[in-house]
Amino acid sequence: MSAPIVRTRGLTKRFGDFVAVDHLDVEVAPGSIFAFLGANGSGKSTTIRMLIGLLRPTEGTIEVDGIDVIRRPHSVRERIGYMGQKVSLYQGLSLRENVEFYAGLFGLSGAALEQRWGALRERFSLAGAEREQAEDLPAGVRQRAGLALATLHRPRLLFLDEPTAGVDVLNRTRFWEFIREEAGMGATVFVTTHFLEEVEYCNWVTFIDGGRLVANAAPETLREQYGDGYRVTLEIAAERRAGVGARLHELGLTATASDGGFVLTLRRLEPPQLRMLDHLASAESGLRLAVEQAPMTDVFRRVLSAKSSVE
Repeated sequence: MSAPIVRTRGLTKRFGDFVAVDHLDVEVAPGSIFAFLGANGSGKSTTIRMLIGLLRPTEGTIEVDGIDVIRRPHSVRERIGYMGQKVSLYQGLSLRENVEFYAGLFGLSGAALEQRWGALRERFSLAGAEREQAEDLPAGVRQRAGLALATLHRPRLLFLDEPTAGVDVLNRTRFWEFIREEAGMGATVFVTTHFLEEVEYCNWVTFIDGGRLVANAAPETLREQYGDGYRVTLEIAAERRAGVGARLHELGLTATASDGGFVLTLRRLEPPQLRMLDHLASAESGLRLAVEQAPMTDVFRRVLSAKSSVE
């Protein structure tokens, strides 16, 4: 197993008597999309600022891509891409001038810059906005430009702090397509979001509250632990229901009759059960089958409820 590309131990940040981050242990697997979640004021942005070397922790250790961030904060910035909640484009400069400025920070120029920016310009559909002033760009274009600039120097690790805030649903979808492409090409993506449904795009979820870790698992594991499992709805014509009910019983699946057919609640949806349902759907003409899971908003509400009951 590869070593974590991000690892913290006992990471703590105090501002006077206020503890913003409280002994946080985090590990991020290379090549993953890692969701770092929490309510406003939970310590997310403070944690990211420590991880990228902009804020020194009060206690604990941080290692990013093999670098001790506390001892060598400037070194880590060469290996990462960062996009904050407000995209850092300099007003008074065109998008192209912003590109040249950021490229200069990483020693990228000439033919190498033209080749790299040409690919990003096409990929993020930015050709029409290249000569526009930064302050005149629509929100969706600004977000795409921000991600393009964050990846300009081909970093191994991307930190994205609420990258889809303030953009419409279409641009959010496109943005996550870009993020998944980056991960598919080997980049690690550390992302915060307040849209909990976006967790579906991620490989791992860490949820903090009051600066403390309250959940740390794959999304599917959290659903199994805190969700209601899977709700499987089978709709079938009334004259066929008796036969379908008997078939469900033969398959060992316990179903409840509903107005349109049957409902099954399954804690887990394992391959054998999937095969049974698939076979049933193929065998019964006119059978409509739908599978639903608890929304992530419900899962995290229960995570916080469980934390409160323990306290």
